[in-house]
Amino acid sequence: WYQRRETGGKNFHVVHPSADLESVVSATVRAAFEYQGQKCSACSRMYIPRSKADVIKKRLVEETGKIKVGPADDPLVFVTAVIDEPAFDSIVKYIDYANSNSNYTCLIGGTYDKSVGYFVQPTIYEVSDPNEKLIKEEIFGPVLTIYVYEDSQAESILDTVDASEYALTGAIWANDEKYLKYAQMKLRDSVGNMYINDKCTGSVVAQQAFGGARMSGTNDKAGSPNYMSRWTSPISVKTGIGHRRTWTYPSMAV
Repeated sequence: WYQRRETGGKNFHVVHPSADLESVVSATVRAAFEYQGQKCSACSRMYIPRSKADVIKKRLVEETGKIKVGPADDPLVFVTAVIDEPAFDSIVKYIDYANSNSNYTCLIGGTYDKSVGYFVQPTIYEVSDPNEKLIKEEIFGPVLTIYVYEDSQAESILDTVDASEYALTGAIWANDEKYLKYAQMKLRDSVGNMYINDKCTGSVVAQQAFGGARMSGTNDKAGSPNYMSRWTSPISVKTGIGHRRTWTYPSMAV
């Protein structure tokens, strides 16, 4: 028998200094907080260059602050309650950890309330260590963690991105074509679905086959012909022709 599994992705946005920052900001807000971050392709980690960090963080906070949180039957609400209490409790543990840890700076959010529904405010943390808990572990909630890298490390930071045990989706943001080509090759095993100058979520059904590897699944690519092979068990059959009269090879004849 065969079992197919799809898990989270700890999906990323990597931003190069040449990227269009407004596009980065709007795409990241949607990718991180749509469906309360409770989708396997949601953006949950972000790497931004020092030279653009202040602008990116300021704009992320401004746009995230515009998000209306409330009941799902309100058409103006973009973030509603997380799915249940176990999910809420799991997300809250990460928020409490970050709020009490000096390696984290809360840029916005960091609060929650389950008095009427399991609500977690859209939250963004900046972390000083790229190996910290929130930037490595799957949270599956409206929590985005940002790491600021030095501009001179635009290439080497890709090794940190690739070090994740997940490999579902990721986005590379740059207008530098040379960097884009380099990053695509460097991160080819870090994702099952790669996005160039687009958010790391929202694959189009019947147009973009979807699936990831490592702890994100078996990269079956649902939506493609390759997916069908996962539900088959190939067998090879060989039929002999003629009659054999000896076990020896011609080369053994004296």
